[in-house]
Amino acid sequence: MAFNLDVLRINPAAELQRLSQFLVEQVKVVFRRKGVVVGLSGGIDSACIAAVAVHALGKEKVVGLVLPEKESNPISSEYATKHAQALGIEHREVPVTATVDSVVPYSARDEFIQKLVPEYQPGHKYNITLPTDLLEREALSFYCLQVQTPDGEIKRKRLSPDGFRAITSFANIKIRARMLHLYAEAERRNLLVAGTTNRTEFLLGDFCKYGDGGTDIEPLSYLYKNQIYQLAEHLKVIPEIIDRQPSPDTFSLPVSDQEFFFRIPFDKLDHLLYAWEHKVPEAETADVLGLTAEAVQRAFKDFASKFRATAHLRDVPHALELDESLSQL
Repeated sequence: MAFNLDVLRINPAAELQRLSQFLVEQVKVVFRRKGVVVGLSGGIDSACIAAVAVHALGKEKVVGLVLPEKESNPISSEYATKHAQALGIEHREVPVTATVDSVVPYSARDEFIQKLVPEYQPGHKYNITLPTDLLEREALSFYCLQVQTPDGEIKRKRLSPDGFRAITSFANIKIRARMLHLYAEAERRNLLVAGTTNRTEFLLGDFCKYGDGGTDIEPLSYLYKNQIYQLAEHLKVIPEIIDRQPSPDTFSLPVSDQEFFFRIPFDKLDHLLYAWEHKVPEAETADVLGLTAEAVQRAFKDFASKFRATAHLRDVPHALELDESLSQL
């Protein structure tokens, strides 16, 4: 298929049928479970997979857990609950703050941030960001810690690799805490944990190993984010979720997925990623998308770097096989 602006266009009804068949097979034949549990984040991906599961299995076989912690955006729980109500599925809210605090106390995180930004105090809002103008200019991919003081002033500190890893490790505990609660629910009730990672996130590594990447099935990992929105419209996901800016929602100060990870606007990201994945020439990609060849080259370089750096997230743990007969079973 020639590369063009319609290359990501899908037939949502056909994809819904394909996804439904996959879910039915996994639940009833492969795993032999009673249904699925979905962590409802208030975002587009979890909303879609919950709606697909209702279509495939029936609402009585779908359970939604809303899993906020004390720094989550309150709107996330509001939208997640509203979507669950619209679907008519069983759902409840399970706060994960105590689980997070039992692994690494919030106070330890606060002490670390305060060493970097002395003005920071417990209760101040913070996030980390990347430069978002990759298509406009060559820019180093360095993270910046942002702290918002009570008067609204933003204090910034460029993060070293060690500083970035330390702060993201705190954030990832939140994601893994949610998965802990999902599996507690799934095992108690003989359900599957349905993942929500899309292809854009999967290829570039925008997920947490043994967090949102630690699931039983990943039905959406073949669909780009752009295509998830097409599916959401077909499924009649509530407009509040469709219109919401994608965000990791792991920091107290709001940050978009573009600011935190992708560096490229969503109206260009998936077409660029498709072109990179399918080895479309840079000049052709630039012509179709109305970009300079240099911008496309920077995007492709960033994709390749992220894909290599996150390969371990997509791999199963490496093991030393002492008995090759296992592969023949």
